[in-house]
Amino acid sequence: MEKSIILANDIAEISKLNQFIEEIGEEFSLAPDLVFNLTLVMEEAVVNVINYAYPKEDHEKIYVSARLHKGSIIMVIADNGKEFDPTLAPEADITLSAEERPIGGLGIFLIRNIMNEVKYERIEGRNILTLEKKLQ
Repeated sequence: MEKSIILANDIAEISKLNQFIEEIGEEFSLAPDLVFNLTLVMEEAVVNVINYAYPKEDHEKIYVSARLHKGSIIMVIADNGKEFDPTLAPEADITLSAEERPIGGLGIFLIRNIMNEVKYERIEGRNILTLEKKLQ
């Protein structure tokens, strides 16, 4: 079973994303702590698309889907924005103080540390980010 939602390229859409994650949590019988972690990860990834993939004036779409597969939940985010592969981003140096640390990178750090697998593809002008979390 797969569930999906299409979001506008607008920060106000994050509430719809969070509602979508709550719904899949119920439908897929996910543990509350997993739903919380998925919400953190998906918010971070989708906000990055909103902030960086498209020029502000463009009214583009962000496609999000979720499915269960072989003991994991698979979340996919797809957009037609600027190419960006978060798997190539350098690791955030979390040993630095907040004042010393450069802006950015912590969201990708969070995603990498919560999810079991993070995969990026660029297919026919689309960014496709696939995030997998094992259900234990």
